[in-house]
Amino acid sequence: MRYSILQITTNQAEQILEQLYGIEGKALLLPGEIDFNFRIKIKNEEGYILKISRPDEDENYLEFQQQLLQYIAHNGKGLIAPKVIKDTKGSTISEITDEYGNRRKIRLLSWISGRVWSTVNPQLDALRYSLGEQCGLLTGALQGFDHPKAHREFVWDVAQSLWTKEYLHLFEGEEKDIISFFQNRFETSQSTYSMLRKAVVHNDANDNNVIVSKDVIDPKVTAAIDYGDAIHTQIINDVAIACAYAIMNYNDPLEATLPILQGYYSSFPLSEDELKHLYISIAMRLVISVTKSAINKTQEPDNEYLLISEKSAWEVLKKWKNISEEYAYYSFRNACGYSVHLNQKMFTSWIEDNIFSLSDLFPSVQKNDVYLLDLSVSSKWVGHQQEFNDLELFQFKINRLQKENPDKIIAGGYLEPRALYTSDSYDKIGNSGRESRTIHLGVDFWLPANTPVHALFDGEVITTFNHTGDKNYGGLIILKHEEESIVFYTLYGHLTIDSAMQKKNGDILKKGECIGYLGDSTQNGNWVPHLHFQIMHSMLDYSIDFPGVAYYNQLEVWRGICPDPNSLFKLKNLNAKKDITNKELISYRKKHLGKSLSLQYKEPIKMVRGSGQYLIDQYGKKYLDTVNNVAHVGHENYAVVKAGQEQMALINTNSRYLHDNINELAKELIETLPPELNVLHFVNSGSEANELAIRMVKAVTGERDIIASEIGYHGNANMCIDISSYKFDGNGGNGAPEHTQIFPLPDAYRGKYRGKNTGTQYALEVQKCIDITHKKGRGVGAFIIEPIISCGGQIELPDGFLPKAYEYTRAAGGLCISDEVQVGCGRVGKNFWGFQLYNVVPDIVTIGKPLGNGHPLAAVACTQEVADKFANGMEYFNTFGGNPVSSAIGAEVIKTIKRDKLQQHALEVGEFLKGELKKLAVKYPIIGDVRGQGLFLGFELVDDNMNPLAEQTSYLANRIKDHGILMSIDGPDHNVLKIKPPMVFNKENAQELVFYLDKVFAEDYMQSIL
Repeated sequence: MRYSILQITTNQAEQILEQLYGIEGKALLLPGEIDFNFRIKIKNEEGYILKISRPDEDENYLEFQQQLLQYIAHNGKGLIAPKVIKDTKGSTISEITDEYGNRRKIRLLSWISGRVWSTVNPQLDALRYSLGEQCGLLTGALQGFDHPKAHREFVWDVAQSLWTKEYLHLFEGEEKDIISFFQNRFETSQSTYSMLRKAVVHNDANDNNVIVSKDVIDPKVTAAIDYGDAIHTQIINDVAIACAYAIMNYNDPLEATLPILQGYYSSFPLSEDELKHLYISIAMRLVISVTKSAINKTQEPDNEYLLISEKSAWEVLKKWKNISEEYAYYSFRNACGYSVHLNQKMFTSWIEDNIFSLSDLFPSVQKNDVYLLDLSVSSKWVGHQQEFNDLELFQFKINRLQKENPDKIIAGGYLEPRALYTSDSYDKIGNSGRESRTIHLGVDFWLPANTPVHALFDGEVITTFNHTGDKNYGGLIILKHEEESIVFYTLYGHLTIDSAMQKKNGDILKKGECIGYLGDSTQNGNWVPHLHFQIMHSMLDYSIDFPGVAYYNQLEVWRGICPDPNSLFKLKNLNAKKDITNKELISYRKKHLGKSLSLQYKEPIKMVRGSGQYLIDQYGKKYLDTVNNVAHVGHENYAVVKAGQEQMALINTNSRYLHDNINELAKELIETLPPELNVLHFVNSGSEANELAIRMVKAVTGERDIIASEIGYHGNANMCIDISSYKFDGNGGNGAPEHTQIFPLPDAYRGKYRGKNTGTQYALEVQKCIDITHKKGRGVGAFIIEPIISCGGQIELPDGFLPKAYEYTRAAGGLCISDEVQVGCGRVGKNFWGFQLYNVVPDIVTIGKPLGNGHPLAAVACTQEVADKFANGMEYFNTFGGNPVSSAIGAEVIKTIKRDKLQQHALEVGEFLKGELKKLAVKYPIIGDVRGQGLFLGFELVDDNMNPLAEQTSYLANRIKDHGILMSIDGPDHNVLKIKPPMVFNKENAQELVFYLDKVFAEDYMQSIL
């Protein structure tokens, strides 16, 4: 029968409602596979859902659903479920005859308010946990319920899913292979699968049948609706169905599954046997879905609901096929609190009674103690990444370490997070941005090439592998062992290829027999010779190789699969030092560090290493840094680091002694400045630079009054605080001091004067400050401003403002200071210095953060006239300002900017990013303004009435951090996201930033205010 004839209109639904239930309401059509469902809206009430069956629907089947809902209402304490509404005659099921003479069954249920799962964004772990929890509660509430119709033949029952084999011909290529694989796998598991617990379950917690609370910050699943698919089947199928739909559209569907499973287990525990079948049950639900879609395309092509999940289901199936079933099972066990591997406890018990020595493994070495080598992310021994990749240097360091510890084998690495794996093959895009495999699963023993390696136990060779590719990692052998009925495996990596390939699969090696010989650097991935030794409880799906490094978020599962090799040797020196937790660090800070020292983000991060435009935490997770303009030419730029190290090894003293470095730094800086600014004083920070500038002003003009911008920030020294409205007008401040005159923030977007041609108006505000000073009988000392005001919210100065402000200031006898602490050194792209954007030349320029690339170094540049008048007989001396180490670093920073053309890079990347942000602003009107120059950008979040949205700005900064991107907030109303990354930030980084900004802006919380 044609779908158009079966359909019921909304007008017909409203008439049926009034006729049978005496209720007047507005009907809205809802999706449904079998029934025609209508949302009934009634003023000031929650309303109902009207369900109209297809012709000649089985009344016993409908009665089954009604009784099930009544059972839940009686037994489901705390559960929210649709309630059965009786008609005017007291019946739970009514009947009508439609215009075509078809008998149709009618039911009315209470409406469950909230949002359907498919409309909720983001679906985070806590929400998925609540989904599992609610599904488990529902399964528990249905225990003891039964009905003949619960035992019907049903195509959506996973237990009956092998009917799909009849339709395998509808598919071809990869899709056919995938479906066939899962069908065959399900068929071969029937002997154990059929023995699992069974009960009546909901069986259809799909993304349109799950109701979520309206809370956009911390949403929870509140109910499941539509019980038409309820069936008596294996309980594990109910979990599988909830997972199958809720893990769609995730890069890592297995990771997305685990919170659902944890939630389900918390309210309805599952057995280990049930978990063993979860992987294939999830797959078979998806197989049913795509098979039904293929069938429905021919039978009811105009029923879009029947095809709603097809594309997403296929995406999950393809990803699911690439996940090891065994690894998934171990992940499920871990999520439910079981030991990861069944052999773990037996192996631990056996190994406690057996001790092996290193001399058993390396008889020719005859050493039974180790020196623990730290190669972790935070290791100081490793040094700079570039030095680690220097084979000769690394070999030298290993040799020296061995010489210092002649009676020990250098070893370490188990579960060590390492930042040494830089190949793209170690990275993936997970559910929360980029992830890197950093957790080392074995122990490395650093020994000379050709050192023989011997078997600790009897074993069978199951893998010999010539590990060549982009690098030659040498030969690998894996042995299978059985000790007291416990099966486990040992892996020996980085052997010579010849010795490894002499062994064949199936060879039996006796305890003490030679396995192979350590390869040299040419067969070791260009590393110093060493053995990678690893124990495994399982080979998973691997036959020729096995992972030696894992993702941090999978650590607990891999710990269960790959036990500590030191459990064999029981060496105290081989146990890695326990890290101080973030919680402990925070606790100590609160107790012993100043209360005014704040931490970034609601959940602070511990950073232990930097690399270019990235910061890396203690677990090896990389964060794209869009904030840190201090690391101007890149975090731990090797040339800069080297310049500082080399000079530090020679001498570091004050500038009263002659030294080439201070002159070299001065020369590099002066080349970037206008000819008028040719005298330099070196200090240690931007605050010191501005403090010195104010001293110069007083010495030159004899005046103390300084004119500064509202929300301006110029440092944390006393005089700097006195001219920083950002501080004295903020929390804890006491307002402007007597000799500080503040003019309104020159913000043409949301300031006192708005729009184009506001430069003159803001400049007149500077003149007003001058007039006030004169009325008090005093003169003007200086006018100070950042060329782009950072703490004010990355405010670009209006056209014409700065030349006029300089003109007014100089006419009053004052000096003009450009605070370049944040914007200088090529960051603005078009020019090397920010003041050059406005075609002015200040009398004094203060330079800070960028100059030292993280080292405390700053400078003051001024004219000869200012310098001469400042030199009034009082010596200026700064113990550390301009010292040889700081000067070497600063000179290299400037050289790097020039050599690597980073100013031009900032212009090109900044213009691209600014353009992409403006496109984003069209899509999301919450972005009220995009501004800045080069790689000193910002965008402001406002509502339709230009009111600042501080909460949404905080949400964005904290949420995008979850995707591995660091952003920071600025502006007087805390509603500006600032972007001032290391200058090596590239176009690909900009694209990544925009991608995740788009992702977060699309989330419910952000959308709720659009």
